[in-house]
Amino acid sequence: MPRTPLRLYMSMSVDGYIAGPDDRPGQELGLGGGRLFDWLDDRMSEGVNGQVYAEAASTGAVISGRRTFELAKRWDGDHHDGVPIHVLTHTVDPADEPPGSAKFYTDVQACAVEAREAAGDRAVLVHGAGAARALLAARQLDELELHLVPVLLGAGRRLFEPAGHDRVELELVRRLEGRGVTHLRYHVIRREEK
Repeated sequence: MPRTPLRLYMSMSVDGYIAGPDDRPGQELGLGGGRLFDWLDDRMSEGVNGQVYAEAASTGAVISGRRTFELAKRWDGDHHDGVPIHVLTHTVDPADEPPGSAKFYTDVQACAVEAREAAGDRAVLVHGAGAARALLAARQLDELELHLVPVLLGAGRRLFEPAGHDRVELELVRRLEGRGVTHLRYHVIRREEK
């Protein structure tokens, strides 16, 4: 039986940025980074962008990096439909009680296992560059759903930093042309699959 996929959903510029420069609280997407999410204006449409948004919103659990979780104001404890939120972090303060169904993890493997169990037969939505890198290094990230926006930001936060991981082979399994964005889904090829 195939395992429940952990699928990164990430909007990015053609030059590889997922946020503009100076992303911080109050300017969560950085300078000019909001452009990467213009395609979400179509999220309620019956077109391709609406389809992709609906798929993300039908996932059964969320894994987020701590930085993303905090910049998103912890989603007030509910990312979508009350699904469990699993937050990867380097340290856990016992006095910091996350809201709603959120739970902190320092162990990447345990986080992935519990998120898969919580999601059941639905995919797990992954948010954040740090979470994606940690899951990829732990051989837990299964797919990348990249929303490629035709813009060059020139600077900002990259999804994958140079030399941040070993070479990873990807297989394009889906390409959808939306209004103002190309949605690309890649399967992460594991050595044992070759």
